[in-house]
Amino acid sequence: MSNLEVKSLEDSYVVIGWEKDSTAQSYRVYWADKNTPTMKFKCLTEITDTIFRLDKCTHVPHFFKIASVVNGMEVDISEVIKTDIKKVFYEQREKLSRGLIAVKTKTGIFLSWRLMLEEVNGYCNTGLTGADFIVYKNHKNIAFVTDSTNFLDFDGTINDSYQVAAVVNGVEQEISNEVKSFQSGKNYIDILLHIPEGGKTPANEEYHYNANDMSIGDVDGDGEYEYIVKWDPSNSHDVSIKGYTGNCYIDCYKLDGTILWRLDMGANIRAGAHYTQFMVYDFDHDGKAEMAVKTAPGTKMIIYHKDGFIKSEHYITMPKSDLQKGYSHFDHYACSADDYFQHMVELFMSWHQHSEVLKGNWPKTLEECFGIVKKYSYPLCITDAKELVEYFIHTYAKERSPQNRLDQFEGFVYEGPEYLTMFAGSGEEIETIPFPFERVDDGLMWGDYAMNRIEPCNRVDRFLSGVAYLDGERPYLIICRGYYTRAAIVAYSFFNRKFEEYFRIDSGFVPMRNPFCDNPHMGIGADKVYGTLAGQGNHSLSTADVDGDGFQEIIYGAAVIDHDGSLLYSSYGYLPDHTYVKLGHGDAMHVANIDPDKPGLEIFNVFEGASQAPYGYALRDAESGEVIFGEYADKDLGRCMIGDINPNVRGLQVWVKEVFSCTGERLEDSLLGTNQSIRWAADMTTQVLDGVDLFGTHRGVINDNIHGAMLIPDKVATNNGTKGNPCLIADVFGDFREELLIRKADNSAIRIYTNTDITTHKLFTLMHDIQYRTSVAWQNNCYNQPGYTKFYYASDMEWEYVLPQFIK
Repeated sequence: MSNLEVKSLEDSYVVIGWEKDSTAQSYRVYWADKNTPTMKFKCLTEITDTIFRLDKCTHVPHFFKIASVVNGMEVDISEVIKTDIKKVFYEQREKLSRGLIAVKTKTGIFLSWRLMLEEVNGYCNTGLTGADFIVYKNHKNIAFVTDSTNFLDFDGTINDSYQVAAVVNGVEQEISNEVKSFQSGKNYIDILLHIPEGGKTPANEEYHYNANDMSIGDVDGDGEYEYIVKWDPSNSHDVSIKGYTGNCYIDCYKLDGTILWRLDMGANIRAGAHYTQFMVYDFDHDGKAEMAVKTAPGTKMIIYHKDGFIKSEHYITMPKSDLQKGYSHFDHYACSADDYFQHMVELFMSWHQHSEVLKGNWPKTLEECFGIVKKYSYPLCITDAKELVEYFIHTYAKERSPQNRLDQFEGFVYEGPEYLTMFAGSGEEIETIPFPFERVDDGLMWGDYAMNRIEPCNRVDRFLSGVAYLDGERPYLIICRGYYTRAAIVAYSFFNRKFEEYFRIDSGFVPMRNPFCDNPHMGIGADKVYGTLAGQGNHSLSTADVDGDGFQEIIYGAAVIDHDGSLLYSSYGYLPDHTYVKLGHGDAMHVANIDPDKPGLEIFNVFEGASQAPYGYALRDAESGEVIFGEYADKDLGRCMIGDINPNVRGLQVWVKEVFSCTGERLEDSLLGTNQSIRWAADMTTQVLDGVDLFGTHRGVINDNIHGAMLIPDKVATNNGTKGNPCLIADVFGDFREELLIRKADNSAIRIYTNTDITTHKLFTLMHDIQYRTSVAWQNNCYNQPGYTKFYYASDMEWEYVLPQFIK
């Protein structure tokens, strides 16, 4: 095989050609996104022609080799050729400060700072190259650092001040701000919090407040992150649990504890993990982060002066149409048991007018729905409707499950307006619009009454949000409603400081024969294009470029939405009896370069469908959804995790109940936890927070099988019960390693822990990797999940492929 060459190179495709082999009957075209000794090139096609076009974006190099085939056997194979880069994406990235920190250790003062992506110009065996750094102590030059972004000053004291300056092409750049060691004298800094005052519910139950999920963003444009903290009342609830909740709050703090603003979500936003996702990002590219969040009548922003006194208080702007209908900020829509009873009476009295009844899809009578003898005339009078509601609540529901205590159903919000609001970093409201997908009802059409466990307001109130670079360069806001049955997703741009719809997709409701007795989870939605999206979502989502076109996709559990709003795929498989079914809903998902010897990204999921799902867990190809390996399970396996926990095994390991290599080999490694991972160690391996029964409780312990317990934090607490989540894990300052942001047990502060081990590796801040940065934004979704970089991050880093434009 000879003369393999690039014939044409355009933004979205490359054409290669080669000299005809007189003996070849056909040619196999092999492609990869890296050329390493262990890379498994992908066979794209077998053709008889001597020219081939690859429809992939040319923002990264592509690697090809061609094999001559005779009688089905490869008789000759070409050398590998590499394409140049043609397409360039100018990704919007934050303009961050140097992020210098100083920490007192047993051996001196540890320093750590950021390398910016734009300061990189190449790579070496241990890291990236580019900017080097001068370290100043008390304004005197004490060191020149070239191999990392760390320094240990053995002679340093807590009274010394430090600065760093980058050196680029021999020229010293702007010097950083001056810092001293953390006042704690240890490897953490505390952000002091303003704990909201507790209260009592309408049922006279007392509640207090705990700091919960967090996000970060530079809200004032000074290059430093501010810290956005959600406060959940002690009576916050899952969507399937009855009861009133206190108001949810979202605060914005500077690192020194100055509070900038507090958003009171109001009485009409229920508190819990599934109701309030807050996306903090610079959506309008003004250098200052905004925050998008679901709101309702009663949502109020409180802005503070620097001295902590209130500067202003404003309710969000309700649409004029809602005001004309009589809605106000003083409405309260959380229902009592009596309210719910009356709500059902009204539903039953209008049964004959329901659209699904009129279409003939649902039974004409409620007696038929409940499987009892017809007794009443329709339309129902109020007396008959009340009698049927009594039967439904006290007999039918309790026969389905003793957990159905609908006579005690209270605290849910199933009526009243819902909005989406974008707030400026200053706290000022920019725009409020109606929430893009209405409830329609209290969950009847969503399947909330169909299962044995009757759960009004459950499936209908499952929300997700995210940020995705859908055009490869700018961040778009993703807003979602539903994933167990109907799934609806909208993407907005906010480039012009207003919500502009980019695309909207909707699986439609899953048809049911009887809304009070059916199983819609495994069904297909009514929409002809997006129907297979129904029931495939998770308690979180991910955003990543899974098909190599430079644009991010939305990974919605077992389905992927392409950057243009089309359905890239929705994964199905076969049960043991050969029934073809969807992979379905799962509680955990990880999207990363898990197998570095296979082109592209992979997805590792668990699935909740048990005996009704083809897999209990599976590793899939992210571009196609094809299962690489997995196993059937007859029960919900809970959660899963991935990471480099065994440096002797190539690729990232994956685990649920056992540990596997990225190729499916069962390993002997001790099982670690599945709550949350963190890139903490200096050797670029992966650690987890807590583990299986480690110290008997979740307390934010960082450990692995290599180093043991690396951090045992004191007087702190994790969130969300058994899920054991910290408030946030992200690379918030210092070098590329992640920090642990966790609340103090008394909620007086957010404690930020950082690793003070010197690393010999040099990598730009992870916040300049767009896949990682968007993951930090969506981390506060429901069941918090870790994010991952575009590139393979592990102890055997392939530095030449971290930034493809520097491949020699």
